[in-house]
Amino acid sequence: MWWQYLLVFLGALLFDIVPFPFAPAFTIMVFMQMLFKLNIWLVLIIGVAGSVLGRYILLLYAPIIAKSFLKTTKNNDIQFLGKKMNESKWKGVLIVLAYSLLPLPTTPLFLGAGISKIKAIYIVPAFLVGKFTSDAIALHIGNYAIENSVSIIQDVLSWKSILSLIIGFFMLFCLFFINWRILIQDKKLMFSFSVFK
Repeated sequence: MWWQYLLVFLGALLFDIVPFPFAPAFTIMVFMQMLFKLNIWLVLIIGVAGSVLGRYILLLYAPIIAKSFLKTTKNNDIQFLGKKMNESKWKGVLIVLAYSLLPLPTTPLFLGAGISKIKAIYIVPAFLVGKFTSDAIALHIGNYAIENSVSIIQDVLSWKSILSLIIGFFMLFCLFFINWRILIQDKKLMFSFSVFK
């Protein structure tokens, strides 16, 4: 029985370690709970632990991805954005908390934070609180949905799922292609599409 909870942990970890918008980690938690009839609170605690570890690892290796795939100018631009966020740490913490409560992919948030080298202490605790809260709601809704499993399959391609994926890609687009230095300093929106090496 313990191995089933290990699968929950590893699934959440793998879902949240990838550097592109992917299915939310709570989907694997709901699936494992449904498949193995697991305790919802243990799934929540173990799944959130895996998810937080996955995002922490993403935070650590995001600068390596940026150095390998982004031009130096874009890398510096995203780091400038991170420095601005670091100037007002509490606002940044509140943004991370609020964002984590929403049913949106947190990949762009962690990629941006990792590339801009924001310290994990300003990101991870707020993410943990938001993630635990939003996943608790999602798991309980998922538990209800288990009884209506036919509608789950139909909801995979629902407008909410598609919209969430589109928003995730849009946020990555903004992170990579907006010139943040010019936007913050000069209050002008400027795009730069030549960001990859």
